[in-house]
Amino acid sequence: MKAAVVTEFHSPLEIQELAIPDPGPGQVLVRIEYSGLCHTDIHAANGDWPAKPVPPFIPGHEGIGFVERLGLGVQEPAVGTRVAIAWLGSACGQCRYCISGWETLCESQQNSGYSVNGTFAEYAVVAADFACPVPDGISSREAAPLTCAGVTTYKAIKVAKVAPAETVAIFGVGGLGHLALQYARIAGGFVIGVDIQDDKLAMATELGADHVVNARTTDPVAAIQALGGADVAVALAASPASFDQAFRSLRRGGRLVCVALPADDGALNVPIFDMVIGGKSVIGSIVGNRNDLADVFALHAAGRTRVIIADRKLDEVNESIADVVSGKVAARVVFQL
Repeated sequence: MKAAVVTEFHSPLEIQELAIPDPGPGQVLVRIEYSGLCHTDIHAANGDWPAKPVPPFIPGHEGIGFVERLGLGVQEPAVGTRVAIAWLGSACGQCRYCISGWETLCESQQNSGYSVNGTFAEYAVVAADFACPVPDGISSREAAPLTCAGVTTYKAIKVAKVAPAETVAIFGVGGLGHLALQYARIAGGFVIGVDIQDDKLAMATELGADHVVNARTTDPVAAIQALGGADVAVALAASPASFDQAFRSLRRGGRLVCVALPADDGALNVPIFDMVIGGKSVIGSIVGNRNDLADVFALHAAGRTRVIIADRKLDEVNESIADVVSGKVAARVVFQL
């Protein structure tokens, strides 16, 4: 099979011909049709974070395909079922986090394209219980970004407890942000899109943003405070400075939801007096669970969301990474396998 492989950090991925993997007990083999490119894949390829993957490995965790072979003991999903392979490749199912609906916090979890091989390949194996069915009415091409960008931002809006008529500032309108603003609108929020590129702000307006702010030419804190401040600010840009701006854009009682992970593991300096007197809070939001992904798919199948996609082939993986890093991609790159 063809696969894009990280052989060493900070080096171009290599397109290699590898043996098709065999599904182990409790696993299924999936023939991948489409796989999205997440910024996490880029961080993985560079070894940017404290917990690093071990090369060689295959990135990718927005994979959509059909079950082709079952491992020992597996009956569902059946051969021929269309499934998604997400960031959460498996979890123990028994710890306090798993049994309380927070399997994304499981300390024994495996992550697709990071701790186990992912979906930048023609075939991938995944735990059968975590091969999430993709409903009819959604193309595999659009389902791919929803598998991470969608479920991650859906969860962020969910944990922020956005209420109708609240103001939600989305810091970073790209692969994640263009979906986050749609979920904020579905929740009834008034949305402000913040980015440093006019084309992404134009996309935000097209998708229903009530206001946009170019943070390169305008102080986003002053601009948002002039609008009354944000009830919720969602930090999706991998820049520590944008997290600070997001916090300072909040009105009293506001909630900052931290989603992006800067490469340098930067710190957020929160003014304690302002946070306490202003009743503000800071929330960390990791990807959603399998139920959240089912919700994301259901919303899209009902026509409530749009996915903006740049189509690429897997052979273009390194050029695509460069384009994402330089901001040349409006939203999400999706590879057709």
